[in-house]
Amino acid sequence: MHKPVAKQGTKFGGRSKRASVLSLTLCTAHASALVAGALAVGSAAQAQPVQSPPIFENVRIGPRFSPDPLVIRGISGGSVPVRSIAGRAETPTGPCVGFVDEQPDHTLVLTSFFNFLSLQVESPEDTTILIKGPGGSWCNDDLQGKNPGAAGQWLAGTYGIWIGSYEKNQYHPYVIRLSEVQLLNPGPFRR
Repeated sequence: MHKPVAKQGTKFGGRSKRASVLSLTLCTAHASALVAGALAVGSAAQAQPVQSPPIFENVRIGPRFSPDPLVIRGISGGSVPVRSIAGRAETPTGPCVGFVDEQPDHTLVLTSFFNFLSLQVESPEDTTILIKGPGGSWCNDDLQGKNPGAAGQWLAGTYGIWIGSYEKNQYHPYVIRLSEVQLLNPGPFRR
C-alpha cells in the first residue's frame, strides 16, 4: 500500500492576449515585424510555474549544517506495525507503536559524528517515529505533546526514518525539524 499523495499540478498565471487590427493599410513587411515582436513579448511574459515544497526528501548533512533547523516534509502512516520493522515492542527511547510503510519515509546520512542532534516531528495529528541506523533502532511517541522525536549524540552513518500513524492506513502530513541547537530547557516552564 502506498501513501496517497495529492498530485501537485503546475499552476500558471497569465492573461489572455488579444490581437487587434489597427489598420489594413499597413504594408506587409511592417505587419510581419509587428507580429514577430508581439510573439516575442508574449513568450517572454509567460508566468513561471508555482512550486510546492517537496515531500519524502532524503538528507545528507554534517556538523554545522545550514540552514539550522533543516525542515523536511512527509505523510505519516501505512499498514505495517512499527514493532515488526523495529524488531521489538519497545526501545530505550520509547514504545514502537503505530503503522508505517515497509520502506522508510526518509534516509538521513550523517557524514560524521554529532555530539548533539535533535530530530523533532510536528504534525496536526498524533504520530510516532522509528529510526534505524548505526547502533540499533529507536522508537518514540509523544516526546513533546503528541509529537515524537529523538535528541542526543548520533554516530556517522545512514539512518532510515519512518513516521507512523496510530491507525492502520491513516495518513497525516508532518514536518521534521533537524537542529544542532540544544535548548537549555526544552520542556514547559515549571515554577
